[in-house]
Amino acid sequence: MVPQIEGVLSLRKMLDQLKLKQVGKLKVETIIRLSRFVMTNNYFSYNGQFYHQIREGAMGSPLTLTISNCYMYFFERRIVNQIRNSGGLYFRYIDDIFITINWPVRHLLKQIERWNKFDENIKLSANIGSIVNFLDLSIENQDGQLFTTVYQKPSYEPYYLPFNSIHPLHMKKNIPFAMLLRDIRYCSKFESYLNEREKLRMALLLNKYPNKIIDEQFNNVLVKFGINEPLTSINFNRSRQKIIDSPIKEK
Repeated sequence: MVPQIEGVLSLRKMLDQLKLKQVGKLKVETIIRLSRFVMTNNYFSYNGQFYHQIREGAMGSPLTLTISNCYMYFFERRIVNQIRNSGGLYFRYIDDIFITINWPVRHLLKQIERWNKFDENIKLSANIGSIVNFLDLSIENQDGQLFTTVYQKPSYEPYYLPFNSIHPLHMKKNIPFAMLLRDIRYCSKFESYLNEREKLRMALLLNKYPNKIIDEQFNNVLVKFGINEPLTSINFNRSRQKIIDSPIKEK
């Protein structure tokens, strides 16, 4: 949980570290004053009563997300250096952290206990094993080699934007395209890819997507990356690497 004032101070610290005097036409001092105002002036009503939020930031607020990232950035510096100096990998997305390190479990747990003393507002909990889930990615360590596939939470339901909705056609077409692209990127084994592709197809059919649209968009994924043949167990790794190595164009 990121405290309000300390969170704003971490934003100021980040701007100073980036040596920014202003962003657009706003000076840093103005940004900090506005940020403090937004963080400390959140109100909501419940059962006819109005409440003032005095701890942390408002859920869903873009500013809360930015400040949380700044706060976590400075919190994690010593941890990142320790992991990297030990030959490990450290990644974070907002408040989810992924670490791979060649330490005994007992030692890692001791380090997490020590890290939890860095800041009383941040408490880390561990999920340690040869198989871990990070966001929507499942990662398995098999004798020192990492394999990945798609992870779906137990609460997952196969609901997508229904094809019979009034949304523009290009939005609906983008769903099978984007989801299959994710499956290719995430699945390091061809068998996993086939499984995820067919689960995706069934989910799309349940949401009224015509088979023709599904097949068309599945094929468009390959065409977009210059792959002129269906994915097979023989060419999957090569084609997947080509997709992974392709730059992501900013919209």
